[in-house]
Amino acid sequence: MTALTADRNTRRRNDRELEAHPVKGGVKIYAGALVVLDAAGWAMPGATGVGLFTVGRADEQVAAVTNGDAMVRTRRGVLHFANSGGADAITRAEIGDPAYVVDDQTLAKTNGSGTRSAAGIIRDVDAQGVWVEL
Repeated sequence: MTALTADRNTRRRNDRELEAHPVKGGVKIYAGALVVLDAAGWAMPGATGVGLFTVGRADEQVAAVTNGDAMVRTRRGVLHFANSGGADAITRAEIGDPAYVVDDQTLAKTNGSGTRSAAGIIRDVDAQGVWVEL
């Protein structure tokens, strides 16, 4: 492509918080689950692993038989997930730090010695879990 030489009608999405991603074959994503993309760009439930990119919370339950035969709607924002336990439990002292994916509903304060991908930024902690900005 070359630089513009005239006005351009640039497409946009109206809802910046809502996206849709093709689902990895053989997986089920539950409504409310933390959703990540694997290295190939397929959506799957959050899991411990490196190289995963968090895209939001699933708005619906979806299952795919083969790669891309289903799409999952995801939503970004400040969302609430379960807190990990023990030494990996997130406290108020971690507000502003990254949270790391343990599974499709749980976040931890560390990367698990390099085994977990970042989920987002910790915004609050309460007795029910962690508020994270995705």
